[in-house]
Amino acid sequence: MTPPIGIIGGSGLYSMPGFEAREEVRLDTPWGAPSDDYLAGTLAGRPVVFLARHGRGHRLMPSELNFRANIWGLKKLGVERIISLSAVGSLKEEHRPLDFVIPDQFFDRTRGRVSTFFGEGLAAHISFAHPICPHLAGVLGEACAAAGVNVKMGGTYLCMEGPAFSTLAESNVYRSWGMDVIGMTNLQEAKLAREAELCYVTVAMVTDYDCWHPAHDAVTVNDIIANLTKNGENATRVVGEAVGRMPAARECKCGAALSHALITDPKAVPEATRKKLELLVGKYLAG
Repeated sequence: MTPPIGIIGGSGLYSMPGFEAREEVRLDTPWGAPSDDYLAGTLAGRPVVFLARHGRGHRLMPSELNFRANIWGLKKLGVERIISLSAVGSLKEEHRPLDFVIPDQFFDRTRGRVSTFFGEGLAAHISFAHPICPHLAGVLGEACAAAGVNVKMGGTYLCMEGPAFSTLAESNVYRSWGMDVIGMTNLQEAKLAREAELCYVTVAMVTDYDCWHPAHDAVTVNDIIANLTKNGENATRVVGEAVGRMPAARECKCGAALSHALITDPKAVPEATRKKLELLVGKYLAG
């Protein structure tokens, strides 16, 4: 059976219309509960697993998200590729509200968030110079074009802590650094997906120009929600196109991300840690 495609829905996307044979799957993980039950079914004739990042009804703040549980659960359900949909603010005039951006870099401005599965006697250092799967990004770019959505390929997603939006000073500094879009969630997902040897891509859906823009100097939730609704409709079309276009087999390096990342002597790994991380590292610690 073809491995399912994982879809993480951000603000304004709490379900994915078009599912067939929908089933709710509740998982317990070594890191606690995911944001919500997973929704499993088919979309465009392909198996898909959907997760509402903030929970249905948007109950969870960005800093409250259990990123490890969310990604581990997708891995447990057999997912090999993740399409992450995320509402963002634009830091460049060229990225207009209702545009989609497929960033290829991240910049971390979060504080104290856990971004790794490792520790407790097992150390690992993944390569993260290129945090987005280029093959998956290409599929999403083609899907946006086919769905008639204006898309910009490449750029940097600055991940801030939140939940408050940026000050004007912060927004202007981020622009001076050359950042493209700003959001609150996707960096940790990308790091953990790489550790889980999953392909990962962010579809950054622009809702506003952040506060640097003279016409957007007082960003409000109501303004953003109006664009979230329109972006959600576009995202549904894009995801359907992407799922239908997805190659059956992966030809990237994401599936072997840990092959040169584990540094601890296998004999020194505590048994409890070995069992906890079996899903991720079992094939490397066997024997």
